[in-house]
Amino acid sequence: MTTHPTSHSTSLPTELFTKECSEECPEACAGFVSLVGAGPGDPDLLTVKALRVIQHAQVLVYDRLVSQAILDLAPQNAERIYVGKQLDFHCVPQDQINQILVDKAREGKRVVRLKGGDSFIFGRGGEELEVLADNQIAYDVVPGITAAAGATAYAGIPLTHRDHAQSVQFITGHLQKDGQPINWQSLAQSNQTLVFYMGLKQSPHITEQLLNAGLSGDTACAIIERGTTAQQRVYRGNLATLPQLAQQAESPALIVVGSVTSLHEKLKWFKG
Repeated sequence: MTTHPTSHSTSLPTELFTKECSEECPEACAGFVSLVGAGPGDPDLLTVKALRVIQHAQVLVYDRLVSQAILDLAPQNAERIYVGKQLDFHCVPQDQINQILVDKAREGKRVVRLKGGDSFIFGRGGEELEVLADNQIAYDVVPGITAAAGATAYAGIPLTHRDHAQSVQFITGHLQKDGQPINWQSLAQSNQTLVFYMGLKQSPHITEQLLNAGLSGDTACAIIERGTTAQQRVYRGNLATLPQLAQQAESPALIVVGSVTSLHEKLKWFKG
């Protein structure tokens, strides 16, 4: 069965977002929000569409992991609003971020909500779009390369491999705060790759739960710190030593569990 887009969608084409307000293009005078994934750190990993949208932004609402090099791509006169978050400290609460997007759009501005990685993977992008939709604010979404894909690629760690892993799972490290309890039994499988976002502080709990669920303490793992940037560092060990590895690393970092991490020494290519 073929489906067709409905005429009452709240979204507008990105081409409208990049047009100047004029009598010939009155739609461009209305406020518009683009939810843009900035990728994992390396500015060269921005998509072409993301670059185009950033270059036409009037307001940038950006997170902590968005680099200065990416912010510099926006017009000099664009308003820049920092709403960064880090563990146990939110510069601006989420409900205030939502309101900023609504208010700036209602001023008729072209707003770019800029997030590290991809906005729909542990980025709360869906929550922000729900608020925009509830307030009848037009928007679109520009996907970004998520940290799990970008950081592992730069570390020479394939997420899947015929000899190692036939599936991959992304898990939030905010284990006690977000959503339903994790099914650790489903994670404790030897033929898959696990990627934990924001998991450094929770590494002892992650290790304990995976071991209790039956995953071997000898399972290879790695921590990728500041992936895709000149400061990238990779720490390798096994599940039993994961908490000790985490003490060496600093945020932002990803925890990767699975035998694919053993390929790092052979496949690493990025020198930082």
